[in-house]
Amino acid sequence: MRTRTPRNAPPEPEEDLWPEAGEDWLEDAFAAAERRRRRARIALSILAAVACAATAAAGVWLYRPDSPLGRGAAPAGRSPARPLVRSAPPSTPAVPVRGTGEFVRAPGTGRKVGRGRLMRYAVEVEVGVGRTPAEFARAVEAILAHPRGWTAKGKWAFQRVSGRGYDFVVRLATPQTVDRLCGRYGLRTEGEVNCAGGKEVIVNLKRWELLIPAYRGRPEEYRALTINHEVGHRLGYGHVTCPRKGAPAPVMQQQVYGMKGCVINGWPYDERGRYVTGPAVP
Repeated sequence: MRTRTPRNAPPEPEEDLWPEAGEDWLEDAFAAAERRRRRARIALSILAAVACAATAAAGVWLYRPDSPLGRGAAPAGRSPARPLVRSAPPSTPAVPVRGTGEFVRAPGTGRKVGRGRLMRYAVEVEVGVGRTPAEFARAVEAILAHPRGWTAKGKWAFQRVSGRGYDFVVRLATPQTVDRLCGRYGLRTEGEVNCAGGKEVIVNLKRWELLIPAYRGRPEEYRALTINHEVGHRLGYGHVTCPRKGAPAPVMQQQVYGMKGCVINGWPYDERGRYVTGPAVP
């Protein structure tokens, strides 16, 4: 695995790069991706309409089960055309399974957030995943700076760096690369989940884009869970489970395997500053 820094990368600024993080800032981090997906769906709809027009002009009829023409019916004087099946446009983004294994690091230095023990981290993205290192870095920084994040009680502080002096690195990678990297720590991810091992926090592109069923339509909340859960491992926190039915799920619960009666939650602390946890998992 190679790591490269973009040519002509700007020098590390002395001042803060990012504004104060909050709910709106976290949503802004993903808004560009949502706009791209909407444009893609519109483009597919236009292409489908053009294809239909061309097909009709050529005298081919498309079969619909509820069509008043009936199965295989055609106007008088024409032979019944073989029914054609149109595929519905995809409703989810395409996620590459395999990447190059090469990572690009986000340049520059972020502002320090929190008042506790300082943990410096780098952010990297595998080449060809469709996201830039700067975009992913903004999302990670916003999550780690959130008032309900790991800095809430003054125990931890974070700062993104681009040099070698980091405590951990957050990597966004394709499923096969995740399997390879996590396998070095004896972890089986099977192309589906994220992991943390050594100094690496490894985020699976498939989960980052497609989420999990419980978080359908809630990408900001799920991505917060992903970063907070795996960084939590790097801070020394182990797995716990749901404390009781209807309670917020602890961020260290393996929510990908089911909510166990809890409701979704992507943050270590609640709105009143209380740590959300549950019984330890053996």
